[in-house]
This record gives sequence, C-alpha cells and structure tokens, in this order.
Amino acid sequence: MTGTEPSAHRIDTSRPHPARVYDWLIGGKDNYPVDEQLGLQMLALEPHARHSALNNRWFMHRATRWLVQEAGIRQFLDIGAGIPTEPNLHQIAQTAAPDARIVYVDNDPIVLAHAAALLHGAPEGVTEYVQADVRDTGKILEQARAVLDFDRPVALSLVALLHFVADEDGAYDLVGSLVEALPAGSCLVLSMITGDYDPENMERAVRSYAAGGVRLVARSHAEVTRFFTGLELVEPGVVPLPEWHPELAAGERLKGEAPVPLYAGVGFKTP
Repeated sequence: MTGTEPSAHRIDTSRPHPARVYDWLIGGKDNYPVDEQLGLQMLALEPHARHSALNNRWFMHRATRWLVQEAGIRQFLDIGAGIPTEPNLHQIAQTAAPDARIVYVDNDPIVLAHAAALLHGAPEGVTEYVQADVRDTGKILEQARAVLDFDRPVALSLVALLHFVADEDGAYDLVGSLVEALPAGSCLVLSMITGDYDPENMERAVRSYAAGGVRLVARSHAEVTRFFTGLELVEPGVVPLPEWHPELAAGERLKGEAPVPLYAGVGFKTP
C-alpha cells in the first residue's frame, strides 16, 4: 500500500469537491474556481462559515492531543483526511508520541496527488495513505491492517465527513462496521454539521451544495449521538464543537460572533 500507487483518477474540475471547498474555506491553495464559487455561496449564506471550518480543524487538533496524552492512543485511522494542511493529524500525534502510526483515507485524486505531504512523518512512526471511499469499508480495513495493529487500540477519525453520507447510503451501518472491526480500547472521533441552531439557513446551505452536485446532510444532536451507540462517551459528551475540551486549544479563537453549527464527540469501545 502506498500513496503513489497508480490508482489515481482524473481530477474533476467541473464539479466542486467537499475536500477542496474545505481547503478553500481554511485558506488553502489546492482548489479550483468551481470550489471557490461554492465556498463564496456558503459565505454569502453564512458569513461565519470560514470560522466554523477552522473550528472543525482545531477540534481535530484538540482531540488528537487528548487521545495521545490522556488516553495513550498511538494508532489513528483518519477517513476523509482531506487536502494536507499543516499541522496534520500525524504531526500533532507524532509531536507528542513519535512512534504513533497513522493511516489516512480519502477518495479525492487531488488528495492523492499531495499524499507525499501526508506521508512525511516522524521516522519513529508510520504514516500511510489509502485511496478509497468511506463506503468501501472492506478495502479500508484490509489496507489499514497492513499498517495498524488491530490487536491494539485505534482511534477512528471521522471529522466533518459523515454529513456527506446520507442515512439511505448506510451512514450508521458503515460506522458500525468500522467500529466493530476495531479492538476494545479503540475510539470514534466525530464531528458533524447540524441545523439545530439555524434550520432555515442550514437548509439553504444544503440546497447550495445540492446545486453543485454534493449531498449534504445536517443532523440533530440526537442523530449525531446515535453514531456513538454502544460507546462510552468522553466528557463532556456530544457538544457544540468549540465546547469539546477548549482548555486544549493552542491559541485558537474558538468563540465567534455566531454559534459554530457542528457537534463533536469522542467515544470509546469498552470490553
């Protein structure tokens, strides 16, 4: 398995892609005019969308720090990794634990094109990349097992991913199958958009994404919490994203003028 295997598909610049829109929102350069156009539409609907995207990135940083420092996690399976933006998950993890092992997964060819950046980690640890769709759990697990020890705990990171997977596409089942394959002591790290704060505005955002050919699903607090069924939630539970262990922030401006319309949580698989 390698991030340079000849499995890349042609990069489609005619339609926006969530990873590239997200890259544009957080100030990245690896996106196209079609992605910027959708990003601008999102900002027109929600002027704080960029701050929300940054908050989501910062949640990943805090969760990774907490898992390495407080829970002793040394293995991460990050699905929907997105375009490399420093610091990446492996840089956060390997700064605290150089022997940490990370497998990134994404289905956008532009992410594959930048996989070398994802794979450049601490020499004591391992970083790898799998080109796969989140719905192909069999391929993901098979290739992840080549890098990660499934007899030891693994953190499954699904950050800002599942709102692109509808219920009818098996969102809950695919998370269940991934968690089921992991050993006790593993955990699920999840963030997801919600319409609980501003349903009308979120509905407009859903329509904007749909016009660009991208399915977006906003879920309620109860629907997000359902993904953690059978898991032991880390305090403070499933909460508005900036409220998840803000004391671990490294100078980020978590609070803004408007609520960040995402929920976040971490839950552990007990014996």
